[in-house]
Parts: sequence; C-alpha cells; structure tokens
Amino acid sequence: MILWINGAFGAGKTQTAHELHRRTENSYLYDPENAGYFIRKNVPAAVQKGDFQDYPMWREINYAMLKYLDESYDGMIIAPMTIVNPQYFDEIVGRLREDGVVVHHYALCASEETLMKRLRGRGERKNSWAEQQIKRCAAGLSDEIFRYHLDTDKTTVLQNVEQIASMSNISLLPDQRGKFKKAYDRVLTQVKHIRF
Repeated sequence: MILWINGAFGAGKTQTAHELHRRTENSYLYDPENAGYFIRKNVPAAVQKGDFQDYPMWREINYAMLKYLDESYDGMIIAPMTIVNPQYFDEIVGRLREDGVVVHHYALCASEETLMKRLRGRGERKNSWAEQQIKRCAAGLSDEIFRYHLDTDKTTVLQNVEQIASMSNISLLPDQRGKFKKAYDRVLTQVKHIRF
C-alpha cells in the first residue's frame, strides 16, 4: 500500500508523513523529489526546465520506483509530494492504480493565510518560490482527481495522522513521547528537509 500525502507548500506534508512513519510498523518514507534533484544535476543548463515535474522522466522514474517498492517491500510506502497537475498525477498514481497497486491519496489543504504563516515559520521569505505556488496549488488540488481533502487550518499534525490512519485502516503505534520529544522531532524533521 502507498500513502501519497499531497498539498501546497506549508500544508504539513513532510511533518505528517514523518509522524505516520514514526507511528507505524513496517513503513518506508519515499521522497519523489530526489528524482528531480538527480535530473536537475544531470541535465545541461540549456535544456533545463523550471519545474522538474515537467520532465517526463521524473514521472516515469517515480512510477517505476513506487511500483518496484510496492512489489518488493512488505510494508507501507509513504510519499509526501506536492503534485497538482492532473495529467502528471495520473501518469504516476493513476498508472499505479491501474496496475492494481493500492494508493491512498490525501491532499492537506489550508487557507492562503495559514500557508503563508507556516512558510514564514519555517524560514521562507516573503514572495518565496513556495509562496508564489500557493494559488496554483489551491487551484490544481480543487480537481476531483485529488480527493480526499483534509482541512488542516485548525488541526495538528497528530490529528491529521490519526485521520489519515483511520481513513486508510492503518493501526497506529502508541505515542510514548513526551511534549519536548515531540517538539524536538518536529524541529529535526524540518531541519533535515531544508534544501540548499
């Protein structure tokens, strides 16, 4: 089974995915962005695209990797990634589903104000690339292909994890961490995902 956690930048995908991973046995975090960084480093500047999702090979690599992981790994795969182009989504998730792979998709949604506040909280500057994508992401995710939508404006990451687990029939491990350990884990996850 694959859980695809979608949403605009600042919606909480990474934190939610990592909490799901912490709270489930036999799960693996797969980052579709890594294929994009590989492509970007290995394509001449003259033919580079502004968004690595626009490379057909990015979609093909992620489809092939997720198919391989689903066939080879006896556990749940968690993929946090913003994808708002219905055609691109269909080329990865649609193909996997056609192949009989169980893919649960959740789009974490929040208001523009909430997203901007969260982006500032993680160090993004005003008018950053991530902020510039908010309207595009909201418009794209409104397409029916991107159901299920979870409103995260007033929910915590832990509440989002519980809702996704409940909707996907996943058993969560008890969370024995104290308040400070949970905060430490959130900060550590955020620091690990800073892209330079």
